[in-house]
Amino acid sequence: MKVRGLLWLLAIAAGVTVANIYYCQPLLAMMGETFGASAHGIGLVAVLTQAGYAAAMLFIIPLGDSEERRRLIVLAAGASAVALLGVALAPSLKALCLASLALGLTTAVPQLAVPYAAGLVPAADRGRSVGKVMSGLLIGILLSRTASGLVGQQLGWRATFLLAAAAMAVFTVLLRLLLPAQEPPRRIAYGELLRSLPSLLRREPLLRRHALLGALALAAFSAFWTTLVFLLATPPYHYGAGVAGLFGLVGVAGALVAPVAGKLADRHGTRIVNLLALCCVLVSWAVFALLWRSLLGLATGVVLLDLGVQANHISNQTRVLGLSEGGRNRLNAVYMVFYFCGAAAGSFLGASAWSAYGWAGVTGLGFALALAALAAFFTVEPLAARAADAHLIRI
Repeated sequence: MKVRGLLWLLAIAAGVTVANIYYCQPLLAMMGETFGASAHGIGLVAVLTQAGYAAAMLFIIPLGDSEERRRLIVLAAGASAVALLGVALAPSLKALCLASLALGLTTAVPQLAVPYAAGLVPAADRGRSVGKVMSGLLIGILLSRTASGLVGQQLGWRATFLLAAAAMAVFTVLLRLLLPAQEPPRRIAYGELLRSLPSLLRREPLLRRHALLGALALAAFSAFWTTLVFLLATPPYHYGAGVAGLFGLVGVAGALVAPVAGKLADRHGTRIVNLLALCCVLVSWAVFALLWRSLLGLATGVVLLDLGVQANHISNQTRVLGLSEGGRNRLNAVYMVFYFCGAAAGSFLGASAWSAYGWAGVTGLGFALALAALAAFFTVEPLAARAADAHLIRI
């Protein structure tokens, strides 16, 4: 199979797999009804799923620098299928939370696929290859909400996870048959892999910078998507999970920017992409605050939010994956731990803000997170970022 075909396979697999951790968001209200849980209580499902994903970044993704990478991808895909069954069959809220944590822990395929893709192409094409795989991943994130909302409304929330389990079983077989083996540069003991992660963070100023930018932007993103279903269930809307899920279709327009962002990062450096992206996130929350009573206003905000978060993420990963060829999976692991800790924090803070202050609290939170991201852009390792864009340091 040619490199272009492999990149498309990885993009689709990443999208199908990462969708697993976002299916719950339009379904939270339905899940809460099933188990008699409050909005804050059922919000733990989204928090634990994303926290599990962050833990996978820390404990599983670094293995890609030491173990054969196709085998890791296939094993992770099969484990995700099992975890999805656990979510679908959960008899209680406690069991659902535990299964959701397991689902996050096993959803490692997307972040194993991105370094795998970067290893298929020369350095000059890295941004474009990462952008292609990430476009599939990001579209999977957004369409997951549409699919789960529609399926959940028609067949119930459990059916969404049963169908997802079947899809993961199919992709487990496809990935095993079509991906070529990809050996790491050298074998490293697991303990040594984990011990090297803090040193990477200390040694690489650009890793610290982009990890923080990614975490703050994704926190703002997660705060919105975790609470949208609650907003749409209240006046003046009174809509269900299906309508909440349809907003994912609107966000696809933002996800399509991923390959373009990768090309811009290759050509002009990451700083300008990061700055414009974070400005989009800030403007999106202003739109949510002012036009929340209008579906068109919400849709406009969704496009801006998704465009900003995805372009920021592509720019971040393009820079991080270029810091070291032999440590690519560990660099990605550190970045993604911060990234999805941001997601978990955003979901938790968003649910808490909604419970305490309603939509005004959520928009205030989102605006504050976007401002914090912009402040970090100008204050966290700005000299290293300028030097990297000027090709004065090794990237």
